[in-house]
Amino acid sequence: MTPDDLAATHELAFTTDRPWSAAEFTALLAHRGAVLCGTPASFVLGRVIMDEAEILTVATAPDQRRKGLAYKAVTGFCDQAQQDGAATVFLEVAADNAAAIALYTALGFAKVGQRRAYYDRANGPAVDALVLRRTLIPLTSA
Repeated sequence: MTPDDLAATHELAFTTDRPWSAAEFTALLAHRGAVLCGTPASFVLGRVIMDEAEILTVATAPDQRRKGLAYKAVTGFCDQAQQDGAATVFLEVAADNAAAIALYTALGFAKVGQRRAYYDRANGPAVDALVLRRTLIPLTSA
């Protein structure tokens, strides 16, 4: 997946927020600890720092939603983060994004905080961000 692929999908997926540019994806991917999982149609980008992982964005093209692609991408991210040493994964999600909240809940994420008026909306008031966390099951050696 190229930064251009990621930016194109992000633009399709984020219509109420400002989508990220190819240059922003290039910069994020260059950071140590960057983790990218999924396909050009549905991906997760995050990072692992020490024993914590953070999901920065999840994007799925609208015509590819409800096919399990985001579920698979987030699961892949969590697996890779765990292999890279993470014990927990954090993310922020808009409080009005019921579909994403349902996905994250199904994947074992739980609310641990809230940021008031975090997401600006062009055509309305800012929306709170829910801070979610998932504990990763420790890897065992055979």
